[in-house]
Amino acid sequence: MAQQPLHQFEIHPLIPLSMGGVDVSFTNAALAMVMSGTLVVLLFFWGTRQQKLIPSRLQAIAELGYKVVATLVNENIGNQGYAFFPFVFSIFFFVLGGNIFGMFPYAFTFTSHLIATFGLAVLVITVVTIVGLVKNGTRFLRTFVPAGVPWPVLLLLTPIELISYCSRPFSLAVRLFANMMAGHTMLKVFAGFSTSLGALYGVFPMGLNVILTGFELLIAVLQAYVFSVLTCVYLHDAVHVGH
Repeated sequence: MAQQPLHQFEIHPLIPLSMGGVDVSFTNAALAMVMSGTLVVLLFFWGTRQQKLIPSRLQAIAELGYKVVATLVNENIGNQGYAFFPFVFSIFFFVLGGNIFGMFPYAFTFTSHLIATFGLAVLVITVVTIVGLVKNGTRFLRTFVPAGVPWPVLLLLTPIELISYCSRPFSLAVRLFANMMAGHTMLKVFAGFSTSLGALYGVFPMGLNVILTGFELLIAVLQAYVFSVLTCVYLHDAVHVGH
């Protein structure tokens, strides 16, 4: 019997571990994170190991990745944003690596789990809040108090701004999780059609699945880009409070 489409998202312990009664097992999700992160590190290590005037394919990919993130940081944060380049760079390629790694057969897509994407989103908002407080002090609280608004209206707008700020990690997490989970589920459904309908009638869903795989690869790149863009936008708001 073919597996259900959602079975691919099940987390299984590979190395059972327990500390103080808390399950800290090394799972297939943790293995996927390690492997995708390792592949990204190896890509940039081998791509930048020899700086050639005429770059190799790996060097060209590494330089393109660097340029994309550098442009992203400069356009959304400004000159002060280069201090946050390593953070945004790591976020972008960790998410991108997880998205693309999950495209391989039998690989696990950890970005299709809400707890993983929520952890990343909380990290982003925590860093943004710390940056805002360190750079602006109590003036950072002006983020929740729109300028030029009469005080009676502030009584309504300030709680709304605070709720909006606190909802950022949820919107970041759900956007990435929902897109990756929906795309992989759809691929699994059409793959099931192609195997269950036989060689003759399964050709159409198989061909459609090939097209959807290319579309899902595009979504994997776009979602990493959107996650990084929003990270830069939030950092811009923290750095340029009241500007």
